[in-house]
Amino acid sequence: MNRLRVLVPWDSREAICVTEAASVVGCSLVTVRTWAALHGLGRRVGGRWMLSRVALTMYLDGDAKALAAYLQGDRESQLVVAYFERCGLSPVMSPAQVTG
Repeated sequence: MNRLRVLVPWDSREAICVTEAASVVGCSLVTVRTWAALHGLGRRVGGRWMLSRVALTMYLDGDAKALAAYLQGDRESQLVVAYFERCGLSPVMSPAQVTG
């Protein structure tokens, strides 16, 4: 089984809690948790579901190709980098940012 690389490496700026995601998208907490689990949009961090802003945007856009690349760990192709930039993030992080 392949491990999904959602929120790896960890960057708190990329992470969004379920409550915030539900508010932004305009749906229920249950729906967001279901998306996170079924589509690899997030993972549990410290017992709480956290979603990737980048993966959520890809999912909402219906961009299965970009989402699949992201989930496999791609943080360099223009397909994925474009979503990081759209979310106001950089996929290339220094070690200090990764642990931050």
